[in-house]
Amino acid sequence: MRVAFYAPLKSPNHPVPSGDRLMARLLMRALELAGHSVDIISEFRSFAATPKEAAGRRFAAEAELKRLRDDWTRKPHPDLWFCYHPYYKSPDIFGPALCREFAIPYVTAEASYSAKRDATEWGEQQRLVVDGAGEAAVNIVFTERDRAGLAQALPTGSFATLKPFIDTTVFETPPQAKPERLITVAMMRNGDKMQSYTMLAEALRLIGDRPWTLAIAGGGPMRADVERLFSAVDAHRIEWLGELNAGEIAHELGRSGIYVWPGCGEAYGLAYLEAQAAGLPVVALKTAGVPEVVIDGVTGHLTPSGDVQAFAAAIAALLDDPVRRSTMGASARHFVLEERSLKVAAKALDAILHTHVRQKA
Repeated sequence: MRVAFYAPLKSPNHPVPSGDRLMARLLMRALELAGHSVDIISEFRSFAATPKEAAGRRFAAEAELKRLRDDWTRKPHPDLWFCYHPYYKSPDIFGPALCREFAIPYVTAEASYSAKRDATEWGEQQRLVVDGAGEAAVNIVFTERDRAGLAQALPTGSFATLKPFIDTTVFETPPQAKPERLITVAMMRNGDKMQSYTMLAEALRLIGDRPWTLAIAGGGPMRADVERLFSAVDAHRIEWLGELNAGEIAHELGRSGIYVWPGCGEAYGLAYLEAQAAGLPVVALKTAGVPEVVIDGVTGHLTPSGDVQAFAAAIAALLDDPVRRSTMGASARHFVLEERSLKVAAKALDAILHTHVRQKA
């Protein structure tokens, strides 16, 4: 099929790295690997920080909708509209209308709904997401949390699950682990990321008697704040790696021993899959979408949300038990390479489209 791909939050071509941008690119590659042709149909970013800002974008959105409609009228239109990650701050303003007009299927992936937004100033924006998901041939969900949220608004909606995945190509070389080298990979920005960095710094101070070092890969506007969080730690224990590309991240993961990142508010966290592909057991919180990508007790330890002491104790336990650490690392690598690779996802995604779209076309 000819697929019109649209990511209203952030285009796959957006210059700022993020999990959203990476997942959008992975979905495009999975579609292509399954034999479909994929075009980014629009670079229009519908994201708005406030309801007032959203209202201010309407004129520009109408112009973009007209451009798409005119373009499709003059030449052959796509066979399918695929929208990645619509939510109340960045709904898909174009897809549902164009799909109705040109009689093509509409599909969403990682759409999300939160009932508490309905009675706020965001209610109109959220209604766009729900209405679009209601018209979709299928809504592809990555986590049970997202499914439950959408099902609350759309009890008769069409859903299919695609487990979070990564491109495992760069992790094919066997890792050369340094057992006591902890590592984390995360952007440095306000909100959940800073909350996780704060918790990580507090936890490591509790196990200062262990011979660990920590490598931190990432950058962002809160870099100075993150550095202050770790200022009480001996400087020789912290490696500031800065922002790295995919190959560099794989290399650094492969020479580490344990991946440590609380994951406050994580939708799921592709970095956890990357770490496990490199043979690292994970220590994270049992919260949000993290359990969708880490098997507690098998590929890592998931500790209660907000419990710094439990998080610290889980790291210490792996530092103290090299056999357990090695066994978990091997299980983690097998889990991702065999179950969460791009190749596996491409087959699963194609099967979903075959079931929910092609049979109705």
